[in-house]
Formats: sequence, C-alpha cells, structure tokens
Amino acid sequence: MRKKNITLNDIAQVLKLSKVSVSKALRDHADISTETKRLVQETAAELGYVPNYMARNLSSQKSNTIGLIVPKIAHHFFAETIESIYREAYKKNYEVILTVSQEDSANEVKHIQTLLSMRVDGLLVSVTEKTQHHKIFETVRERGVPLVFFDRVIQDLGFSCVTTDDEEGSYIAVSHIVNAGYKKIAHIAGYQHTSIGRSRLKGFMQAMHDFNLDIPKEWIVEGGFDEVSGHRGFKKLLKTENRPEVVFTVTYPVALGVIIAAEEMGLKIPDDIDVISFGGSNYNHFIKPSLSFVEQPVQEIAQTAINMLFDEMQNPDKKPEIIKLPTRIVLCETCLQNFKGELDE
Repeated sequence: MRKKNITLNDIAQVLKLSKVSVSKALRDHADISTETKRLVQETAAELGYVPNYMARNLSSQKSNTIGLIVPKIAHHFFAETIESIYREAYKKNYEVILTVSQEDSANEVKHIQTLLSMRVDGLLVSVTEKTQHHKIFETVRERGVPLVFFDRVIQDLGFSCVTTDDEEGSYIAVSHIVNAGYKKIAHIAGYQHTSIGRSRLKGFMQAMHDFNLDIPKEWIVEGGFDEVSGHRGFKKLLKTENRPEVVFTVTYPVALGVIIAAEEMGLKIPDDIDVISFGGSNYNHFIKPSLSFVEQPVQEIAQTAINMLFDEMQNPDKKPEIIKLPTRIVLCETCLQNFKGELDE
C-alpha cells in the first residue's frame, strides 16, 4: 500500500507548532531558534517528509535547478563534463537535472521542453550531431531562461558559448604530424553543420595549405563522432588507391573505430598507417598503441560554462560571451616518427 505523503501540517501537528514555523525551520530561517530547527528537522526525517519542490517553485519563481543536455554519456569528454558540472552546482546549492539526447535532435527538443516545464533556472546544452533547426532555442529565449552552449555550440543565436579552440587544436595536430615526418595526411571529419566538425576541418585545411601539402578530396571523409563513424570512414578511406600515411580523426571515439577497422584489415598501427585524434580518454593507456591526441581542457570547459550560466542567472542583462579555451598535444605511442621529444607520462 502506498504510504501517505507527509506534509508540513503533519509535522506541525506532531510538534504543536504553526505551519509557518515548521516551514521556516526546514529552510534554516534566522527567525527560528537552533533548538527548534533541530527538533523540526529530526521529526521531519522520522516521519519521512520529502519537500514538494514543484509547489515551492511555483511560489518562489525559483527552482534552484539547472537543466543539462548532453549527446551521450558513454564518452570520456561528456562523462567528465557531467561530473564537473555536478560538483560546481553542488557548491552553489543547485540540483542538476541530466538529460541525454542520444545524438537525436528530436530528443533534444523534447528534453528542452520538459526542462522548461519543470521551471529550471537555466540550461547547459551540448547539441547533437544532427541539430540543424534552432526554433526550440528561440523558445528558450522567449521564456527568458538563461542558456549556455558548451563544446558543440551554436554561435549565431546570441547565447553564450564555451568551447575548445578547435581550429587551433587541429592546426597544432597537423603541424606536429608534419614535423614527425609525414606528408600524406587524411582527416576523418565531423558533420559540417556542427561547430566542432567545421572548426576542426578548417584548422586541418589551413595547416595543410600552410605546409604546401596536397589534400586529395578522398582524404577527407565526413561523418559522425562515434566509433561506428570512425570504422566506416577508415574503410572508405582505404578503398582509395592513393593511401595516406596518417589519419587525423575528429574525436577520440572515431580514432577507436579506426583502430578496430585497421585490425580487421590486417594493418598495424603505427607501422602500416598512423593515427592521431582530437580529444583523448582516461583509458588511453589501455589502448595498444596508445594514441597521441589533442587534449581538451574538459574540467575547465565545464566549470567555465556553469559559472557563466550562474552569472547570467543573477545578471539577466549580461551580454553573451564566446569563450574558446586553448589545447595542447599529448604524445603517446602514435605519430612519433622522426620525433625527438619526450613521450607524455
């Protein structure tokens, strides 16, 4: 049998206090003595009282919750981002409502609608690889709910964005590849309607141009950001007669797909073909060979995004900002040919 929901009135009757006094005691109000607060809180716990946040939100116009939307969880970048956002929110006494779009733009729209109906105080969003229509974000603006994009961003909608300097990171990666002695460089790219897909390809193209290197059109393969896309993209790439020496992938999961495809095709990395990725993983040292990669400042991205959101929640007239954080190369066991430096420990 379902247990009755305990109310403020129930606690007030047990302690012979007013409902207002019980409410203030549970909210640690200065009007209530320390002893009364302790008594009310202990009684509430014994009775199994759970606060009705929905009712509180309606009366206070503030929910002390923020909505977080990510494309997936089973990804080093997003897993670490979620943890960092939770830690920062906890410091400010905020709850985080996590939703996962699963790289589906329809799910993304549904999640935003749900979070708005729950009266969240703000939104943190990393868009899907399929997001091309932006009407839902106009709805967010009309509702007056602060929103900050992070990692995968939409810069032309007038919301704040926090991301890696993807173009610079790709340029750094190609520069390292060239300095390692390679000239035939391919790129398994992301979808060009996404910010990271466009920027990482742009950095790749600019570096190849500056080093006067040829880019056969078949050496750029566009796709998604997961292992399946890497697997499919690499097999497509290897069908060409003019085989590259090294592959630069748009994400770490794409690089994992490349490794699996290479093994299936009887190719050894880095002996037969080399690989470097944008983004890494805490589990990279378990991969053999471990991948050299462009490191993203994951925790800094998360902390910057949530603190920017808190700032905008407190200052509604604050102008949106675009923040791009720097990257660096982490050298492991790939892309080391002719390289004289030290490996990352």
